[in-house]
Amino acid sequence: MRTLRNPLIGLASLAAALPALAHEGHGLSGPHWHATDAAIFIALAVAVGIAWWAGRK
Repeated sequence: MRTLRNPLIGLASLAAALPALAHEGHGLSGPHWHATDAAIFIALAVAVGIAWWAGRK
């Protein structure tokens, strides 16, 4: 599991910084979403699912 920790920390850091890349009105706290806003969260969910699946015994 140690080898998986570093990529997950990187993904979490990237996900935390993503709202700063969009202009005002986008993201979870904004009034509207675009396909790319939703795709980022879907990709993050897939990455977490793969990490969970790969980490099981």
